[in-house]
Amino acid sequence: MTEIPPTPTLSQAYTACRAIARREAKNFYYAFIALTPERRNAICAVYAFMRQADDLSDDESISRTERRANLDAWLSEWRSVLAGGSSSNPAFVATRDAAARYRIPLSLFDELVAGVSMDLDSAPTGAPDTYATFSDLYRYCYLVASVVGLVCIRIFGYSDTAAEKLAEETGIAFQLTNILRDVAEDASRSRVYLAIEDLTAHGLTAEELLQRAPSASPTTNERKLLADYTARAEDYYKSAQKLLPLIDRESRPALSVLVAIYHSLLHRIERADYDVFSSRASVPTAQKIVILMAGLAKMTWIRIFGRRSA
Repeated sequence: MTEIPPTPTLSQAYTACRAIARREAKNFYYAFIALTPERRNAICAVYAFMRQADDLSDDESISRTERRANLDAWLSEWRSVLAGGSSSNPAFVATRDAAARYRIPLSLFDELVAGVSMDLDSAPTGAPDTYATFSDLYRYCYLVASVVGLVCIRIFGYSDTAAEKLAEETGIAFQLTNILRDVAEDASRSRVYLAIEDLTAHGLTAEELLQRAPSASPTTNERKLLADYTARAEDYYKSAQKLLPLIDRESRPALSVLVAIYHSLLHRIERADYDVFSSRASVPTAQKIVILMAGLAKMTWIRIFGRRSA
């Protein structure tokens, strides 16, 4: 008889989620450190929930049909937990508490799962994953990144509803940055997250990206296409700067750290003249630590003098 794993206590669940975030969240975790412990717990819970959904939908060792079935079973357990059931999954236990504590609409979690599973349903077996128009791509970015932003601002705290649209657009900036960084890796997995209409406008095809030599320098047309996407991302980063003043003072340093790290990544792609093929762009750990230290200094200032300064 199979022994059923025990349900973790809330403290154990949050501890497990913090460990997942520390191990997996390459950029996010630096921002998490600049949060108060309670908010950090909630963000780590959401990250662990998101990580599990993403891993289930992205497991290329099994077929898309099997991945879909595994994700559906996972979702069924999550809904059971929301209805008051028990679970040995610490991400479910902690996320349920965080959602209630910070009044996070549960529909956002449904949208998040819909986003990470889009690739399971969007293309016939064997066909590459693509998006016809930038509007289609925006919808994907919204589900996998903007929704995360809409969850996070509930935890960060805000009172002006204008923050919601700005959080959506900040998520688009982050996801476009990820797409630019991962063009070569995605192509190796039969994925093209640059809209077909944009490829066509630059005299390119999805097949050319999928079949190009992995380490070949970008062509003139490829550089122009990637430069256009960088310009789009830059426009959305303007929303991040407008969002910062609308977030609760104590949470602003964490958001500023996250924006600075992602924006730095975009700048590194630009400085490499859009060569995202010969090597994968990343922000060095030392630079992330410098950004984090600035965020922690700002957080300390706010906690000491926050009542007298914005």
